Amino acid sequence: MRLSDHVALWNRTLINVMDIRHIIVVEGEELRGYTLPSSFYLFAIRGNALLSLDGIKHQTEQFYILHGGKGTSLDIQAETTFEYYLILYKAVISLPCRAEMQQMLDRSFPFQLQYGMVPQLPLNMMMKVQEMETCWQIGGELQRLRVKALFYQCVQELFSQLHKDGIVMTRASYVSQAARFIEEHYAKPITLDMLADMLDCSVGHLVKLFKREMGCSPIQYVNQVRTTEAKKLLLKSEASLEEISLFVGYGDKYYFSRSFKKHTGISPIQYRFKQRQSGLSANYPTDRSIMSIGNRDSKLYIGSDNHYHNEYRGELTMFRSTKAFATIMISLVLLLSACSSNVPSKGNGTGGNQAAIEQTARANTGGTESSNTFRTVSTINGDIKIPDKPERIVVDLYLGSFIALDVKPIGTPSLNLKNPYYTNDLNGVENIGDYENISLEKIVELGPDLIVTGNEAAYESFSKIAPTVVVPFGQLKTVHEEVNYFGKLLGKDKEAAAWLTDYDNRIAIAREKVNKVIPQEATFSIMQDWGKTVGVFGDNFGRGGQAIYRALERKPPAAHAKEIMEIQSVEVSMELLKEYAGDYIIFTSKELTLEDLKTDTIWSTLDAVENDRVFIWKGEKSWYFDPIATLSQTEELAEWLAGK
Repeated sequence: MRLSDHVALWNRTLINVMDIRHIIVVEGEELRGYTLPSSFYLFAIRGNALLSLDGIKHQTEQFYILHGGKGTSLDIQAETTFEYYLILYKAVISLPCRAEMQQMLDRSFPFQLQYGMVPQLPLNMMMKVQEMETCWQIGGELQRLRVKALFYQCVQELFSQLHKDGIVMTRASYVSQAARFIEEHYAKPITLDMLADMLDCSVGHLVKLFKREMGCSPIQYVNQVRTTEAKKLLLKSEASLEEISLFVGYGDKYYFSRSFKKHTGISPIQYRFKQRQSGLSANYPTDRSIMSIGNRDSKLYIGSDNHYHNEYRGELTMFRSTKAFATIMISLVLLLSACSSNVPSKGNGTGGNQAAIEQTARANTGGTESSNTFRTVSTINGDIKIPDKPERIVVDLYLGSFIALDVKPIGTPSLNLKNPYYTNDLNGVENIGDYENISLEKIVELGPDLIVTGNEAAYESFSKIAPTVVVPFGQLKTVHEEVNYFGKLLGKDKEAAAWLTDYDNRIAIAREKVNKVIPQEATFSIMQDWGKTVGVFGDNFGRGGQAIYRALERKPPAAHAKEIMEIQSVEVSMELLKEYAGDYIIFTSKELTLEDLKTDTIWSTLDAVENDRVFIWKGEKSWYFDPIATLSQTEELAEWLAGK
């Protein structure tokens, strides 16, 4: 921009000096990636250093002045003892202003411009800056006025030199600044409002520039950077998905898994397994110092896309090793079982191992194969023969449908056994370990005649033990689809139809109860406390979404309905909370109560909070969304709503 325009804008600006800092950096010390909180002048008075503003280098030799804007990233590498003053200021344009002034402001905000120079009268400038710092430390209104007067004198002298020497001022790129900030702070909560405020520009303008230069929005770029970092950790460490998700900046494990799959096409579990089997992890030698990047003693959430109704935290431990190791381990267990059962092994190698598996399965099930007929079912792994009437089933997912059909498995992961909606129906069901650490030995010991899993990566290991049906998470999208599918798989079609009839009747009663007291136009939000942010959920992500949006047929706030239902899990900053808040809020929180929300400066402004239209429960109940959980939650929420 022209210097005359620059000066004109300064003449119509209200200046507030925010802080003055006197800093000494010893030889060899470095400052990396300091993000300036406001526009600034850096005045160097002693020593040599290499300064960098957003990657642009400036070499100082004793006296030097550097200017930059809010959000600028500053690096300092001291070559000798380096002393400088940092003057932070904020400029506010007086409104209203003439149209031509507004146009100049839109073209180039002068307080973001970057330039550096050696002052013509360095000692004179140094005395003014030192007096400013002294007055600032003393404090008081009169001293503050003196600081502002001296600041304007310094600026006037600098502009005179700029005009005389023709020094080039460069405008910092909003996009490069935002991108660099994201790359260095991806692990912290980042919102559009934060980025825009940091750069002194509007959210709309920043998004427009970012999409034009980067091909994506700033928040999409945040997720891309987090995904890239997560990939590295998945391959080079043994950290759980809980630990990785927190380390790269996700407040929730579900959100991490969904975002990862959106960018890569596969879940974190599948990525780790497939990349390691292809040998790519050899490029990332395991560093024992980063084996754990979090607190493994803490209670963790689901760590994969198979977060059907448990708080699973990571990938199956058996899939951390190679396929060959898994095969050897299973084979040894089965061969030992075969020997203890006096079942002879048939030869060596893979064929012998498979024979031992089949013989052990027959021995442990009391000859099930000989007394049972088989039928063929189509799965994602092709056509598979399963018992016509399976009697010994191990299931690690979709357990709710099995209980609904009055089919009790012989084994399931430990957290399934804690499901509050049907714990009384699980007496005698064996624990096969945590979902991320399933015991193959235990499964072999149980001698199943059918294994049903939602984990695609588990198929190869499970199928060596018994016929295995894989039903990936999300393939069955409604209660009716799920119950009917397993009714057909298990030969329980009539039972499935009867259960669904009862389900529909009870849902209709609950819906009618709510409709009598809550108008149809009332909106509902499904939320979870994520600390400094809030998760907002759709109709297929637990927390009561299935009950509210599907069973009770209620709607989210119209302004964000499409986004919520498409993404299913949206991270929202507290500044935007009001936009996503419906007339009623179903809220998952470990600690917060309604009284806590009413005393919070942001939550208390919501109509739902003010009028006691918030239902608060813990994750131990809200995370589940199997058919039985959905029915129970619908009736529970209907009772609450009917009492409003």
